[in-house]
Amino acid sequence: MYKSIRLRKGKDESLRRFHPWIFSGAIQQIEEGIQEGEVVRVLTFEGDFIATGHYQQGSIAVRVLTFSDVVIDDAFWHARLLSALQMRQAIGLIGDDSVSEESGNSYRLVHGEGDNLPGLIIDVYGKTAVMQAHSIGMHLMRKQIAQALADVMESRLSHIYYKSETTLPFMTADDMNGFLYGGSDDNIALENGLKFRVDWLKGQKTGFFVDQRENRSLLEQYARDKRVLNMFCYTGGFSFYAMRGGAALVHSVDSSAKAIELTRENVELNFPGDPRHEAFCEDAFKFLENIGYPRSPLSYDLIILDPPAFAKHRGALHNALKGYTRLNQKAFEKIEKGGILFTFSCSQVVTKDHFRNAVFTAAALARRKVRILHQLHQPADHPINIYHPEGEYLKGLVLYVE
Repeated sequence: MYKSIRLRKGKDESLRRFHPWIFSGAIQQIEEGIQEGEVVRVLTFEGDFIATGHYQQGSIAVRVLTFSDVVIDDAFWHARLLSALQMRQAIGLIGDDSVSEESGNSYRLVHGEGDNLPGLIIDVYGKTAVMQAHSIGMHLMRKQIAQALADVMESRLSHIYYKSETTLPFMTADDMNGFLYGGSDDNIALENGLKFRVDWLKGQKTGFFVDQRENRSLLEQYARDKRVLNMFCYTGGFSFYAMRGGAALVHSVDSSAKAIELTRENVELNFPGDPRHEAFCEDAFKFLENIGYPRSPLSYDLIILDPPAFAKHRGALHNALKGYTRLNQKAFEKIEKGGILFTFSCSQVVTKDHFRNAVFTAAALARRKVRILHQLHQPADHPINIYHPEGEYLKGLVLYVE
C-alpha cells in the first residue's frame, strides 16, 4: 500500500468539496521515505483516508488522482482515458472511429484537472498524440499512460510523442522528449478544413494552440475585406483563417523568428503564393507604436491580440494587468473607426473580471467608444472541472470600436 501524508486539522475542507490540489501549507506530516512523483494516500488530521494523488515538492504538494482508496494501475489509466474519449464523442468532436478528415483531426483529448488527470495534457493531431507532463508523477508514469492511451484509442492513433522538456525544466532525467509509441515525421494536421504544421519538437505547448479553434472560426466570419493585424501570431492560426474569410490583407507579428517561419509555412500550405499576407519578426508593443508613419500610412480595421500568459502566478498579477491595459490601449488608439478587436488572456490567475476591467480601462484611456460583441472562452475539449474553477484560463472579448 502507498505511503501516507497527514493533513493539518481542518485542512481537509477543500478536499471534501473535491478540489484536486493540496497545498504544502496544509500538510501536517509526511511519512518518511516518500519521493517526488510517488503516489501517496492522503489522510485527515484524525487519520481517515480522503484522497490518493501524486506528491511533489512545491506549493502544490499533492495533485489528487482520485478520492477513492484504490491502486493506480493500468486499469485506472485505461478508465480515465476512456472517460476522456467518451466525453469528446458525446460532444460530437470525435466519431466512432475518428474525427472528420474533411473538417479536422486536431483536438485535446486530456485537459489536466478538467479530465480528472491533473498534471497531464494530451493533444491529438491526426494519427499522432502529443503527451505533456506538468507534474513529476505523470512524468514517471508516462510509459504506462502511453500504453493505456494506445489501447483506448485503438486505430485512431498510430504515434505518441512525449514532450515535457519545457514543462519540467528542473528535471535532468533522459527521455523528456521523444516517441513513446510509433514514430512519424508527418506533422501536418487539419483544423476546420485548413492545414497547419505542428512543431512538436521545439514548438510551444504541444506544438499548436488547439484551444483557439472555435475563436478562429468566429474571426473568419468577420474578416471579409478587412485589413487584419494578427499580433503574437505564433504559427499563424488566426492569419490563415482571416485569409479564408476574404481579408484584404493580413499582417502577422511575433517576436520569435521561429514562429514567423512557421506562420509563413502554414500560410503557404493553405494559400500558396498569396500576396495578401506578410509576416514581421518584431516586438508587439514596438510594432503597434509604429503603425502609421514612419512604417507606412497603413492602418488596420481588425486586430487580434493573443499574447502569451502575462502572469503565471499570483505575485505577477498586478504587473500583468498593467500589461494587458497598456497593450489594449495601444490597439484602441491605432485601430480604425468601426474596427473590430479580438483580445485574449490565457493567464490562469487573471479572472474574467480582472481582464475585462483591464480592457475597459484601456478603452477609457484611449477615449474610444467600445461595445462587446462576444465573450469568448476555451472550447469544450478543454473542459473545466466544476470543483476546480482555476481551470477556466482562456478569456476573450470581441469588441466593436467606434
